[in-house]
Amino acid sequence: MSLQRRLLIYLLICAPLVWGAALFISVKQTRYEVNEIYDGELIRLARQVQSTLRSELRTNRPAPSFEDPPPQLTSEHGEADSRDFALAVWDAQGELLMNDREGVQLPRLAGAAGFVDSTLDGKPWRVYYLQSTTGAWLVAAGQRTKERDELVRALTTSQSVPWLLVLPALLLAMTWAVRRALAPVHQLTSELQGRDASDLQRIPEPLAPAELKPLVGAMNDLFGRIEATLERERRFTADAAHELRTPLAALRAQWDVVRRSGSDAERVPAEARLGTSLDRLDRLVTQMLALSRLDSTLPSSQTLPHATSVQWLHMVEQAMSDCLAVAERRGIELSCEWPQQGEAMPLTGDENLLTVLLRNLLDNAVRYAPSGTLVTLRFFEDRLEVDNDGEALSAEQLARLGERFHRRDGQNEFGSGLGVSIVQRIAAIHALAVDFGARDDGRGMKVVLRRALSAT
Repeated sequence: MSLQRRLLIYLLICAPLVWGAALFISVKQTRYEVNEIYDGELIRLARQVQSTLRSELRTNRPAPSFEDPPPQLTSEHGEADSRDFALAVWDAQGELLMNDREGVQLPRLAGAAGFVDSTLDGKPWRVYYLQSTTGAWLVAAGQRTKERDELVRALTTSQSVPWLLVLPALLLAMTWAVRRALAPVHQLTSELQGRDASDLQRIPEPLAPAELKPLVGAMNDLFGRIEATLERERRFTADAAHELRTPLAALRAQWDVVRRSGSDAERVPAEARLGTSLDRLDRLVTQMLALSRLDSTLPSSQTLPHATSVQWLHMVEQAMSDCLAVAERRGIELSCEWPQQGEAMPLTGDENLLTVLLRNLLDNAVRYAPSGTLVTLRFFEDRLEVDNDGEALSAEQLARLGERFHRRDGQNEFGSGLGVSIVQRIAAIHALAVDFGARDDGRGMKVVLRRALSAT
């Protein structure tokens, strides 16, 4: 069910209910006011009769008697019928002293005072009893409740009928108002339906109503994430197409050499070169997939889903084990130094990602260090360092570290140029800063990993 139809149903149900509740309250309030008016008239009439009786007794004149006048016809314009009113007076012994000319006989209630609702001749009446101060007589003034009901009905009808006649027009107006109010929603729907699948432009938020701005903002954020995902996929596709073209061409050429080799002396070196190229291709694909996975699953604004207190010991063992084959091939010795006092760089993060970081740091240090030298991993309370005894890099080369697929010239070891990018990406996710430079003696390369200033 659409939002517009749901709102219309709610309004079409609630409006008559509210109108009915208002009518009920209006009838109740009108009845209260009418009763108050007529009750006041009955009190005034009873007091006037009592005053008349008091004055008659004071002058020692007999109590007045009333003769029945000619009956009065009921008016067609709704005036009160005289038969709907009654008046009676009794003495202390209960003898009827006075009765109205045409009203029915009101019941005498000994000791009654105030208003009493009675039924006379099967019709409801409201009677006011007023006892004299000496107890010499009792005055009763009554009125049939029909007169009150007719007045209440006339007043409420005069008020409710116009509203009842206007109710359909009010419902039509509410229907128009709902459609008009939901016009921005229909406009937004039409705009999104008319968009091309590749159109991820932001929806203008200032033009949207206040109620739709959170929805529009969430959709714009979603468009941004989708665009970033597509951009990463396009970049990965372009990088893969660019970087895999050369290794694949080399593999094809080396396979042709192996296939055409006529002797073992030609085949063995060719197979070795083919194996090296396969290793290079495997490393390139692995590094590209690792970097793509980092970019797609852990954007810089997202918190780590599996952050725990880091235990460096088993992470160092895993990273060194992964680099051991290259280190043995090149005669490189791996060393790890721990702080003599205190804990080794307390950190909360994802141990799997940090293991990848350590492996890339050690792998780069091992591959680009002179054969037979030492690569050292040092832990301090506030940082960790990895250094080797290789050739110091120039300022220009240091500035280009981290560029994707960039490798300096003259390298004998194969690589993809993505290791430093992966290190920087994982460090940024953990709010760590990576510094590259020469060792204190001016030789080799030293990488320092410490908490970024914004994270402290």
